[in-house]
Amino acid sequence: MARDLKYTRNIGIAAHIDAGKTTTTERILYYAGVNHKIGEVHEGASTMDWMVQEAERGITITSAATTVFWNYRGNKYHVNIIDTPGHVDFTVEVNRSLRVLDGLVFLFSAVDGVEPQSETNWRLADNYKVSRIGFVNKMDRSGADFLNVVKQVKEMLGAEAVPLQLPIGSEDNFKGVVDLINNRGIVWNEHDKGMTYTEVPIPDDMQEDVTHWREKLLESVASYDESLMEKFFDDPDSITEREVLDALRKAVLDNSIVPMVCGSSFKNKGVQTMLDLVMELLPSPVDQEAVKGTDPRTGNEIARKPDASEPFAALAFKIATDPFVGRLCFIRVYSGNLEAGSYVYNSRSDNKERISRIFQMHANKQNPIPNIGAGDIGAVVGFKDIKTGDTLCDEKHPIVLESMVFPEPVIGLAIEPKTQADVDKLGIALGKLAEEDPTFRVQTDEETGQTVISGMGELHLDILIDRLKREFKVEVNQGAPQVAYKESITGTTQHREVYKKQTGGRGKFADIQVVISPVDADWDAVKSPLQFVNEIVGGAIPKEYIPSVQKGFESAMVNGVLAGYPLSSMKVRLIDGSFHPVDSDSLSFEIAARTAFREALPKCRPVLMEPIMKIEVLTPEENMGDVMGDLNRRRGQLQGIDSRAGSQVIKAMVPLSEMFGYVTQLRTITSGRATSTMEFDHYAEAPKNVQDEVIAKAKGKINV
Repeated sequence: MARDLKYTRNIGIAAHIDAGKTTTTERILYYAGVNHKIGEVHEGASTMDWMVQEAERGITITSAATTVFWNYRGNKYHVNIIDTPGHVDFTVEVNRSLRVLDGLVFLFSAVDGVEPQSETNWRLADNYKVSRIGFVNKMDRSGADFLNVVKQVKEMLGAEAVPLQLPIGSEDNFKGVVDLINNRGIVWNEHDKGMTYTEVPIPDDMQEDVTHWREKLLESVASYDESLMEKFFDDPDSITEREVLDALRKAVLDNSIVPMVCGSSFKNKGVQTMLDLVMELLPSPVDQEAVKGTDPRTGNEIARKPDASEPFAALAFKIATDPFVGRLCFIRVYSGNLEAGSYVYNSRSDNKERISRIFQMHANKQNPIPNIGAGDIGAVVGFKDIKTGDTLCDEKHPIVLESMVFPEPVIGLAIEPKTQADVDKLGIALGKLAEEDPTFRVQTDEETGQTVISGMGELHLDILIDRLKREFKVEVNQGAPQVAYKESITGTTQHREVYKKQTGGRGKFADIQVVISPVDADWDAVKSPLQFVNEIVGGAIPKEYIPSVQKGFESAMVNGVLAGYPLSSMKVRLIDGSFHPVDSDSLSFEIAARTAFREALPKCRPVLMEPIMKIEVLTPEENMGDVMGDLNRRRGQLQGIDSRAGSQVIKAMVPLSEMFGYVTQLRTITSGRATSTMEFDHYAEAPKNVQDEVIAKAKGKINV
């Protein structure tokens, strides 16, 4: 029997590092009866942080999926949960999880409020239009301030944050909340770890606040529902709980309101109420619009409704290597039904693949299931060729769903196996890791023969090297971290390239005339670095050779002319040329384009671009001068100073090349009292002295 999708929830838990995501997920597993003992992160015993590296470091590295059942108002809800990492180096995990989720529980620390990674994840959620509930955790900590966090969510994230609760007591005395929808006090019972609660009268000293915030809640909800607006003005007390919840649900579904609740996951308070609200307010797969895609045969837009009777369509959002079952592919099914042992069509590779087994995931454990249907998230096994972002569908009804765009790596590291025997093992291991993680790249430096791995930050590469050692038993030597520079052009030039080669028989001939310049302002260089414009008229170059010219320029852009770094973007206008009826072929035009690139680019005033990082340092006031002085020495540009929870927050933009080993230096300056977060922001032209140094190094490497 097909499950009623109305009672399915696909939710994620996202936040800045250390806001308590995994602790919250562990409580959910406990209350839902999946775990009979609470796994604590600080003891390295949490279910969701199953990797050795996660247990050791107390951080989440890879997003883990699990399924629980939650009884709410007489209905049994099927909840797929993805616990995502908070560290900026693993943003890819949040990105791909949000792509397939319907709703999100967004955690904030009651002490720290909106932190840098909260902003990044919030923007991603906006991008994928994911409905969310805000949960302010750590209400038991000193300095906790629920309403201040609500204010920050409004001001810093631009969201219509509406509190549904007010805390009773705070810090060590936090024991419950006032439910503003029902106007009642709730205190969680400690004897059963907060499994049940007791209703209590609203404390006298809170009456005024409760009246004020309840009125604000009703006003927000009423402005969303006209029938409630009349009641709100005539008799606000006549508005029922059901009416408030129904209007709230509509507002949450179209992201007009973000309901805010609070609790302390570690002290077992508030998680159950938050879960009830997930069932009540966050969307089910049925509430989502039909997923849109394109028909690979015609290019027309088509839609798939979340219905088991529709043709099968699913998105592969994560690949993982499991020592027992091999390559696991996590999928979100948007329509149709998939049986174990049946075939699916991969619209990228144009191949049919047999799905041997289907699993419901519980962190790193798999429970086999016979089939998976619309609106569900699970893992499948059996693929020979699969990549993150592939669409899997019914061969008779092909569809290509919108894939995911991942950020480019900004930091590289040269590695080599310690023994000759490990050379092949290293290649296989790197291939598997690159398959799992789209922000991890492996390339071989043509001049030196070195293997260079690139990622999102020092921690990212550190974890990958650790995994090479533990999972794949490959020991490597590593070089110093390298910055992933890029090259760009600032000028325009016109160039004619004639490629002629005469051997005994048939010769080679191609003649092209191009204008090379920076891309137009509205061009999206992330999706396509080359803006190619064909302006050939009158058949000066036959149509079949034009793609070869474009291909030649695209392949040449991998190595710039200054120091061999990739070119970030350029525009090429093919304005004229000629061909030979016998000697011309596709390869000749491709070679002509590559040669034109090498010859013409030095005339386009090429410059070196360096990655600029957005850094936020949380420091005690007495260390501010030292921290700012250190950032200035690192060519940092100050963006602003705020105060948060009694500390100063310094925001700055600093080139990545100056930031290696920064965390250690910061600890030294502030006696270990300051913390920092850093994420990639943009590429900018490097100063002349930096350019000269990098170019000289690159030339020196080649000469050696």
